[in-house]
Amino acid sequence: MLGTFLLLLALAKTACPSPASVSSRRAEALKKLLEVFGMEDPPAPPTHFKQPPQYMVDLFNTVANADGVTKNPDILEGNTVRSFLDKTHSEEMRFLFVLSSVAKNEKILTAELHLFRLWPRVTDGPKRHHFCQVSVYQVLEKDKPDTPGGKKLLAARLVSLQTSGWEVFAITPAVRDWTEDESSNQGLLVTVQGLGGSLLDPPPLQFASGRGHHESKKPMLVLFTDDGRRGASLPTAGFPGGSHMPGMAPLLGRSRSTRSLDRLQPCQRHPLSVDFEEIGWSGWIISPRGYNAFHCKGSCPFPLGENMRPTNHATVQSIINALKLSEGVSSPCCVPDKLYSINLLYFDDDENVVLKQYDDMVAGSCGCH
Repeated sequence: MLGTFLLLLALAKTACPSPASVSSRRAEALKKLLEVFGMEDPPAPPTHFKQPPQYMVDLFNTVANADGVTKNPDILEGNTVRSFLDKTHSEEMRFLFVLSSVAKNEKILTAELHLFRLWPRVTDGPKRHHFCQVSVYQVLEKDKPDTPGGKKLLAARLVSLQTSGWEVFAITPAVRDWTEDESSNQGLLVTVQGLGGSLLDPPPLQFASGRGHHESKKPMLVLFTDDGRRGASLPTAGFPGGSHMPGMAPLLGRSRSTRSLDRLQPCQRHPLSVDFEEIGWSGWIISPRGYNAFHCKGSCPFPLGENMRPTNHATVQSIINALKLSEGVSSPCCVPDKLYSINLLYFDDDENVVLKQYDDMVAGSCGCH
């Protein structure tokens, strides 16, 4: 993917570009950049200010540093995390999540229902419950969820009534059903029972619903998926480019003397700033605001030293080139030999918050290959 970024920098490189040519090449470059991020069109920014769920923000900060670069590739299950808010906005314990934004090629790995447990109601009399059983059902028949065949148990556990906070229930089978057949999505039903199995009315435990509670406590469905996208092999050739992508002024070419100086410098890593605000994507990307992709530039002269991190093939190629033992053999190229992934936290077209990891986006080091 990093090679694609650097190729975008070279797309508009001409000696005397016309304004129309620059605009056309910029549009082409941004279209290719969207393809790198697995999109055909950029999502529309939210119609009004919207705070992302704190869980998604915390997950991003756990997985990535401030620039979005992955801290540890083993933290995230799959490469995509999607969050959905309840669409019923009901005070009842019925929840519905619309999953139309999940792509058909995404593999559902884990699905979780996140419910915020409120402080229990104060009850009168000696009979005070310390625990209750919370059950989560997949609704099979929308109008008859309480009949034996109207629902299917997904998860159940005892919950203490002495605290408040988030409760997470695994509901993966239901979500897999819904993504295979969208019409089967009749939502979820949550019940609260006493230890003897009887329904408690009123229930001593309540979960925050879509009405009357803060946005940060709303019921949420979290999906961990994998879209099958994986990084390509390391590039086999270097691409020309400047150090600042967004404004694309560096795309308009550099002087011959500058390029000659580049060839005299040894192969090393240089900054390559990607600023999402200047690209025009800051309305839908939450984090990061941009990042440093870096790029590799410089010469790979004979003899190749260990500091140039050459492969054995590059060493042999360098010798053949230096001794002119074969025609048409060039010197090795300065390219990334270690690549890191980055993470984007963004709003999709349905204003759901998504965390997605993209492989091979940052040059970690450079070498002669």
